[in-house]
Amino acid sequence: MAESFELRPADDHDNMDREAEEQEELNIEEGRRTNEEDNSNCCPTCQSMHEFLAEWMLPDKESHGKYLERANCLPPPIFIIIISIVELGVFTYYAIWKPQKQWITLDNGVWNSPFIYRPDLRQEAWRFVSYMLVHAGVQHILNNVVVQLVLGLALELVHKGHRVAIVYLSGVIAGSLGSSIFDPEVALVGASGGVYALIGGYFTNVLVNFDQMKPLFRAIRIAFISVMVISDVSLAIYRRYIIKDLAERVSFVAHIAGGLAGLSMGYVVFSSFDKELLKDPRFWMCIVVYIACALVAVAYNLWLSPAN
Repeated sequence: MAESFELRPADDHDNMDREAEEQEELNIEEGRRTNEEDNSNCCPTCQSMHEFLAEWMLPDKESHGKYLERANCLPPPIFIIIISIVELGVFTYYAIWKPQKQWITLDNGVWNSPFIYRPDLRQEAWRFVSYMLVHAGVQHILNNVVVQLVLGLALELVHKGHRVAIVYLSGVIAGSLGSSIFDPEVALVGASGGVYALIGGYFTNVLVNFDQMKPLFRAIRIAFISVMVISDVSLAIYRRYIIKDLAERVSFVAHIAGGLAGLSMGYVVFSSFDKELLKDPRFWMCIVVYIACALVAVAYNLWLSPAN
């Protein structure tokens, strides 16, 4: 009984020491977070916005802290804003100043645009990129612009414009090259390749870090992406297979190719927001694979395409 009686105070003392150590660790962590907020480059009015973005765009508390430590209001997300304004301007020009039968489907005014990708004009290489500026109708451009603003602005605030531009443009180019191979005799319009690259990169990061995220955030993210993808792909398939007029049919392969570019390039770029891309071997691996696929697509267009 004496031995048993003597052990109890010792256990209580150990528990008190352990609780004191845990409390000290909590105080240190709280002080570190306070210092991070005090040293933040972000203005006080934007702090709550950055905290919200950290919850939505980054997977865990560690990455949240790293982001909030360096959160900055400058530069603003100008890439997505500029791209969206240019796309809306080009659409307005063709919808208002060019003769159109209707705003819902592609018409001859857009078909003759120097921006559209057309298989019979593949030698004009700029069309493999400039097709993103032309859209087939009101619903088409609204889908793309709304998604790229909602998702792209948040991504750009966290990852900055140059990284979002890399992912977006890689999806645009992958979309036109993929369409020229797998749907070689059909025209291509719209920024869906770039939009789907952003969606693909964000979606992959959600899946990889699924267990670390809050259940409600996980469900809302998956639901948002699913609704956007299903509605946009359905419209693209309608334009490809249901519309009878050949001049109004456009390819939907850019959605798939852009999404695949986002799954690879976007995942690497968006998962290393606190690291230098040029020092990340995964980034260079993606670049090498991307260039190799692009060269194969160029060779196919030069010598094997049925549209020749």
